[in-house]
Amino acid sequence: MIIDSHCHAWNHWPYLPEVPDPHTRGSAEMLIHQMDLNGVDRATIVSAQIFQNFDNNDYVANAVRRYPDRLDQFADVDSSWSESYHTPGAAQRLEEAAERWPMKGFTHYVAGNDDAAWFDSPAGREFFQLATDLKLIASIACGPQHQPMIRKVAERFPDLTILCHHMSSLRAHGEDARKNLASVVESAALPNIHLKLSGFHYASQPDRDWEFPYEDERWMYEEAYEAFGTRMVWGSDYPVVTKAMTHRQALESFRTHCTFVSKEDRAAILGGTLSKLLEKSRTIEKG
Repeated sequence: MIIDSHCHAWNHWPYLPEVPDPHTRGSAEMLIHQMDLNGVDRATIVSAQIFQNFDNNDYVANAVRRYPDRLDQFADVDSSWSESYHTPGAAQRLEEAAERWPMKGFTHYVAGNDDAAWFDSPAGREFFQLATDLKLIASIACGPQHQPMIRKVAERFPDLTILCHHMSSLRAHGEDARKNLASVVESAALPNIHLKLSGFHYASQPDRDWEFPYEDERWMYEEAYEAFGTRMVWGSDYPVVTKAMTHRQALESFRTHCTFVSKEDRAAILGGTLSKLLEKSRTIEKG
């Protein structure tokens, strides 16, 4: 089984430059089409209520209801672009979200210039306690600089599953590349922290994000794999990834070209691990 841990779906294409097919380019149906073409059995949609898609949680929820055997939702709750970002009442908003949408987890984007200290505040602790109680997966967009706070959350709430988007936004180049990787690898000591092996194009040099199969990044993925093993889960970042490569290439960047991964671990990273995490997370009634 192959499960995509990180993709999106929108009613209206949210990025510039404008596209000629804004209502289909990022649609749930286009995602399902790509999954069918490339043998992906299931996908978790990371909701992102951005730009012309401030109702994206509703849109994704409706897609999950149409395709309950193919899609799961991580609803957008208090991400950095929202007016409610790290304001009082976060736990209540999370509870209301869980009552409203068929979400297996939530996604929360942390601002790059934010030290994420809110995670360890009384409001943050209440938020993550409720997430643990509701058996919600925490899908967090964060950078290497946020890992110390991620570790605090993981240590305080050992039953909370944490998925860090795009290898916690690691980059394979630059003077801080190895220091940042070390910060992320340190988090492997907490068994409930997982990495999404996604966003290959983000980790490359900005002017070379098209250079499939991203061999210049392999050292970083290999060292992360040595630390996290099967606590990594593959993700495509579809449809955003299409600015750099195809959905199939996003799959083969890992499946074919990460040759350092054993056959058994490859199967786990492609879907086995995430399948288990979804199974033990919040139960969603179908229909």
